[in-house]
Amino acid sequence: MSESVEPIQHGSLLHYRPWQGQLEDDSRWGVFLFVGVQTVLFTVMATISDLHWLRLACILLFVALWGLVVRSRAWPITRVALLMVFRRKLFWVIYTLAVLVFLLFFFGQYLMSWALTQFGETEVRVGGMGRANPKFLVDLFRDQLKMNGSAEMFRNFFWYEGYTVMVILALAGSILVGNDIRFGSLAFYLSKPISRWDYLIGKGLAVAVFVNLITTIPAVLLFVQFGMLEDWNYFLEQSRLLVGILGYGLILTVTLSLVLLATAVWVRKTVPLIMTWTTLFLFCRLLSEALVNNLQFDPRWRLLDLWNSTMYLGHLCLGIQETQIRPWPQPAWEETALVLGGVCCLCLSYLILRIRGVEIVT
Repeated sequence: MSESVEPIQHGSLLHYRPWQGQLEDDSRWGVFLFVGVQTVLFTVMATISDLHWLRLACILLFVALWGLVVRSRAWPITRVALLMVFRRKLFWVIYTLAVLVFLLFFFGQYLMSWALTQFGETEVRVGGMGRANPKFLVDLFRDQLKMNGSAEMFRNFFWYEGYTVMVILALAGSILVGNDIRFGSLAFYLSKPISRWDYLIGKGLAVAVFVNLITTIPAVLLFVQFGMLEDWNYFLEQSRLLVGILGYGLILTVTLSLVLLATAVWVRKTVPLIMTWTTLFLFCRLLSEALVNNLQFDPRWRLLDLWNSTMYLGHLCLGIQETQIRPWPQPAWEETALVLGGVCCLCLSYLILRIRGVEIVT
């Protein structure tokens, strides 16, 4: 007696997006080459002072090389991780707050530019908010809020957006990495024709997308906007500031990516991850401020605060004078860079050892 076979409906088939990368035996040398080229380009951008066109060309090449990432085996892992977080409504709620901060700076620059054209008037009407003195508006936006295209403006922007980054990463950490180890998905990834390096780079790129989507990319847009409102020579004369913006974003990306991935692998679950993240970037900050500001201990105690160290080096990239950095005093920047680099190396070493310990079934 033969059994009837039901026809397979088209709607019941699994739909998937095929991977379009290239299979290679080992991608480590490609990663080292990419990092080496990017390091050389950034060094050239930071050191040359007179050849503005060469600096802008290096910036374009530095950014364009990231297009090669989508051809790597790590990109599918990044794409899946991004989709997992983008499906969470809470992410879009928090990201909306970050967009509001960006719009404050974006329209603030337009309002200041308009007020400069009304400088001869005693009072002007500002939409439905009544009348105001143009000089008062210019002093408010240019001198107090620092919406003048200077390094102080981007320092404030990174500072405000930094809090949003910390909240998003705390919520997304367990989704990106913790659940892979908790539910055994990591063994599935590694059983495919990808290496452990591909997995780490893919997850790191996902964190990098979140960090730069909130900080670096909007900051570059503000830089371009101010140049178009002010003068085209702004792009040449302030190209060093653009390098500082990219450097600030690079420091945030590398530090937060490695620390978040290591923390997520260690604690795995969302609530413990949030508690650990809060301890690292809130409790340590309060402790360092109490030791240095209240008890007058050596400024090196600020090295306990990773967030302060990251922001300190970022401010130096923007060209902010050390005495204008708050809080002050700070340890030497060489010591800060050494400690931050050591923390990143420890996190990377822990990630490699933890992932190597996963059993793979092929």
